Amino acid sequence: MTLQSMTGFARATGQQAGTSVAWEIKSVNGKGLDARLRLPPGLDRLEPLARQAIQKRFSRGNVQAALTIGRPTGLTQPVVNEAFLKDVAGLAQRLVEHFGAAPPTADGLLSLHGVLDMPEAVETEEERAALDAIILAALNDALAGLEQARQAEGAALVEVLGGHVDAIEALTAKAEADASREPAAIRERLVEQVRLLLDAVPSLDESRIATEAAFLATRADIREEIDRLKTHIVSARALLASGGAVGRKLDFLAQEFNRESNTLCSKSNAASVTAIGLELKAVVDQFREQVQNLE
Repeated sequence: MTLQSMTGFARATGQQAGTSVAWEIKSVNGKGLDARLRLPPGLDRLEPLARQAIQKRFSRGNVQAALTIGRPTGLTQPVVNEAFLKDVAGLAQRLVEHFGAAPPTADGLLSLHGVLDMPEAVETEEERAALDAIILAALNDALAGLEQARQAEGAALVEVLGGHVDAIEALTAKAEADASREPAAIRERLVEQVRLLLDAVPSLDESRIATEAAFLATRADIREEIDRLKTHIVSARALLASGGAVGRKLDFLAQEFNRESNTLCSKSNAASVTAIGLELKAVVDQFREQVQNLE
């Protein structure tokens, strides 16, 4: 399965017996799948089928679908309510004579509600079924186009996210190989920290000093964080390769990356490791920002 972005746009048209139909569909990021449909009056019957078609293709994103219908002209004739028009015209004339109102115009009178009616053409069951079929066919074409657009952007996102994972891996390796983690460097820092501890509290006994030294050594050990970062890197690459709706899983991994980066910074007792941790946090933030676009 191909990885999909949640953003995209598509348009598709169809025609049936002189009647044209057009769908415009766009989608943006969303926590779940939210489909909003805008259908012309009289076509609400198609909403359940349209929603099912959208849900069949997508699992996340805010999807907005609008349908427009163009019907051939000249099939129906306007109907004028002549009795009502006569009453309205008489009232308008009296307003002119008694109150000095402006004389009414023909288009003004015809625009009044109830004067002019454009009856809808009566559809047979066969005509309605044919129209519904062409509308749903055009919808499927538009959804296929939207899916292609989302997949194209998803492919681009895979490249970007893969680059972020590579950067996270490089920084993890850099932290692991940092000179401050060499036994000699750790021993030297412990000796200095113990000396400072003795200067502050000269009365400490040797067992307490050993306990404090062991605590300092344990606190400064970032082995677990590095191991977990490596595990998350493997998981991220597997998800990017698997495709499908993996956005939520990658977002969870981004949180785990961030947690390990924070812990690495808090445990660090060397400026070089702290710098690596801060750089790692910046890359993780970029990774998570891009993950929000994935289905």
